[in-house]
Amino acid sequence: MTLRILLADDHAMFRSGLRAVLDTQDDLECVAEVGDGRAAVAETTRLRPDLAIIDVRMPKLDGLAAAEQILRADPSSTRVLMLTTYDTDEYVYRALAAGASGFLLKSLPPEELLAAVRIAARGDAIIDPSVTRRLASRFAAAVAPAEDPETAAPGLDRLTAREREVFRLVVAGHSNAEIGTRLFVGDETVKTHVSRILAKLQLRDRVHTVLYAYRHGLADSGSPDLGTIPTRGSP
Repeated sequence: MTLRILLADDHAMFRSGLRAVLDTQDDLECVAEVGDGRAAVAETTRLRPDLAIIDVRMPKLDGLAAAEQILRADPSSTRVLMLTTYDTDEYVYRALAAGASGFLLKSLPPEELLAAVRIAARGDAIIDPSVTRRLASRFAAAVAPAEDPETAAPGLDRLTAREREVFRLVVAGHSNAEIGTRLFVGDETVKTHVSRILAKLQLRDRVHTVLYAYRHGLADSGSPDLGTIPTRGSP
């Protein structure tokens, strides 16, 4: 299966270089290049690519606003991967809040960028776990959790005991392979658990799972192991 990709960046040289990297891969196809946010929204609406790679700062309409429009119009059709020169909390937060599947620095090596493109295109989130935890703890601190997180967190009581284990490890920033090793299960089993967790909690991806945990007071921002997630009679 070939992944169809749209590139949006106002620097023509960077666009050309990125397209050259994508063109070396048999399973990736660049279907359009644009240089501003308005064009990114228009071409994404017209072409419906699998993934739009969007620079944060662009003329006419900045990349974050473009991503917000794209994902608000049809969040299930095109995934969005944000690129930037600077790792700024405000940018990361806005991208995640809009529903972006990734936030990466332009300095990322080509092989890591290609891996990120494939991860984002299949619907998983791609952000360094330390950035995710830093962001979540900083912005979720402004949201006072309810006295009873179990009641306040929608869908939590629908998770099984094993799904709660996987949930804790996802929030701690572990990959599927790492979760499988810790729980002595295969990668496909982990993927199934993650998919069920996302469906039950009505979350888009792993990054939003982290934000959900912090927002509802289910995670200790000072501890990578996150302590105990409350249960309510689920097996």
